[in-house]
Amino acid sequence: MKKIALFLTLALLTLPFLGKAEEADTVVATAAVSESQTESEEENPGDIIIGHVTDAHSWHMFDIKKKDGTVHAVAIPLPIILINDGHLDVFMSSKFPHEKDAEGNKIYKNYNLKGGGLEREQIVCVEVDAAGNVVRDEAGKVIEGKAPIDLSITKTAAAIIIAVVLLIVILMVVKNQYKKREGKEPKGMQTLIELLILHVRNDIAGPMLGAKTDKFLPYLLTLFFFIIFCNVLGLIPFFPAGANITGNIAVTAILAFITFFITNLSGNRHYWKDIFNTPGVPAWLKIFPLMPVVELVGVFTKPIVLMIRLFANMTAGHIVILGFVVIIFILSNLFGTMVGGAVSVMSVLFSVFISLLECLVAYIQAYVFTMLSALYIGMAVETPEHE
Repeated sequence: MKKIALFLTLALLTLPFLGKAEEADTVVATAAVSESQTESEEENPGDIIIGHVTDAHSWHMFDIKKKDGTVHAVAIPLPIILINDGHLDVFMSSKFPHEKDAEGNKIYKNYNLKGGGLEREQIVCVEVDAAGNVVRDEAGKVIEGKAPIDLSITKTAAAIIIAVVLLIVILMVVKNQYKKREGKEPKGMQTLIELLILHVRNDIAGPMLGAKTDKFLPYLLTLFFFIIFCNVLGLIPFFPAGANITGNIAVTAILAFITFFITNLSGNRHYWKDIFNTPGVPAWLKIFPLMPVVELVGVFTKPIVLMIRLFANMTAGHIVILGFVVIIFILSNLFGTMVGGAVSVMSVLFSVFISLLECLVAYIQAYVFTMLSALYIGMAVETPEHE
């Protein structure tokens, strides 16, 4: 219990730095900004909070504030991979300038890194002359073109790679422990992993799939472990964790699409018959295709529900925790350090409560997503009892 309390305390102390790190420019080294700019950024909670829950082309670590009032943002550069008119460009995100210009541009070669904070970060093409200089219009603004195909390893993509590698390492270690301790009771990490595997098999997959549990169990175990591991990593506020993986709707959309794909590909003739010829429905509803339309719409709404539920719940938790932390800095800037310090007590207590609640939510969301996936697949492969 003492270790858990110490971990939560360290996590809370790190959260403010994480929040401010996410609002920094995408640089690998350091970027100096004026004191007035720093204060205005701290007074904008939207940039801090949304900057954390959205994706970025570099992984910000923390800010260092020096005695001269300048702030240095420390970040890990990530690979930028762009396809522009059939041409492949690969470089590191540190190639973009440290600071934005007056128009909010960060230009390298013929690419402009825009956005960040409340605005979605994206890369667009800009016009350059034969000498490689950026072309501007009469008003002095950069002339932008279409956006290239962006295959960059963003923060979310890098976090997924880290999460998958760590998860594979943990499971391989547990597998080797089973080989070494064959015939003996589980110990250490074996106990936790075995508990979760049996939980998914007996409490989630078994009741939904019955005799076909073993066929779909590998997918459901993969789904459960990936989601819960990403959820837990997102609650640890320092590298290599801290990324809001399952709070990215693209990630949850892919997971939901895989469930949709497996469900409909595995569906038997009874599944499709019930959709287009629903039993127990009056004949006039079948002639006027109301119920088939409703059932067909339900095929597509199921994965959408999966996608939005996981995305919304995990994003909301991050926003609430960061909201309580940001309140301290807002009130400190408005009313002074004394008021901010007084409010910080309640803010930290609420942050601890929400963090503990998020630990529960991390499990619940993995459980619900896996359970609903098993339910949808079970409905698709179910055979009527009279057959």
